[in-house]
Amino acid sequence: MKALIIGGGGFVGGYLIRELSAHGYEVHATHLPDENISACCEKHVLNILEKSDISALITSIEPDVIYHLAAQSSVSVSWKNPQMTAEINVIGTINILEALRESAKNKRLIVIGSGEEYGYIRNDACPLKESEPLNPGNIYAATKACQEMLGKIYSRAYDMDIVMVRAFNHSGPEQSPVFVISDFCKQIAEIEKGIKPPEICVGNLSAMRDFTDVRDVVRAYRLLAEKGKSGGIYNVGRGKAVSIQFILDTALSMSSAVITVKTDVSRLRASDIPVIEPDITGIQSDTGWTAEISVPQTIKDTLDYWRNN
Repeated sequence: MKALIIGGGGFVGGYLIRELSAHGYEVHATHLPDENISACCEKHVLNILEKSDISALITSIEPDVIYHLAAQSSVSVSWKNPQMTAEINVIGTINILEALRESAKNKRLIVIGSGEEYGYIRNDACPLKESEPLNPGNIYAATKACQEMLGKIYSRAYDMDIVMVRAFNHSGPEQSPVFVISDFCKQIAEIEKGIKPPEICVGNLSAMRDFTDVRDVVRAYRLLAEKGKSGGIYNVGRGKAVSIQFILDTALSMSSAVITVKTDVSRLRASDIPVIEPDITGIQSDTGWTAEISVPQTIKDTLDYWRNN
């Protein structure tokens, strides 16, 4: 089996390359000129805003499955740069869909969306089923909801083999500190090394999110490519939300340093959904997948990564 990962230079891409390689896939992955892919695979420089380049790559490789990971994936960044977020997440997706359609090769495409798409949810909606109406609460979520709509349209209109994913929060070693677990762990590691004062800056601690280890998430992506239903939409997450306060307390408990917690208003979002938690019976039923790595283990591994880097 031959796999093409579009957006292989990002955090999840490296883990997906290793997951697929370990299961016998011939892996090709794209990256931007300023990105580096450390995992072993065939590497290709690609800008998803250039459709002709996508078309040429698909024709050259002829993959059996394509994973669309390329995205601007930070909610906070989407508030600061909405135009760039829309260009990458929406126009980039259209380019991939069009390139695949024009290739006349009905290969499976896995479109990675986000649990943020659910947005402003009903009080009794959790755990969120895939049938729950989408009501995005931030710019990033709106672009991901649009991306999924495009996937559904192309799947129906052109009978394309597309599986759509709503991935909830995932974390692990090597993740950018723009995301909360990595952010807390990096700050703690810097405090332990005397790089910064013994004060950790935080945003909203009451929000509850579903956190899954990235190593479990890429296993879910592989299984969906192998067993997911064409045209299907799948939540990928642990199925149990925890508070950001829990994340902070767990991370702090793993350090012997005496650390003061300080709220930083710049870390507070313009809009924050109180609780987001998925129903994962769909992916469990069709693939047998479930998360295996605990949240505290993810935090420990991420903290150890920052201590060593």
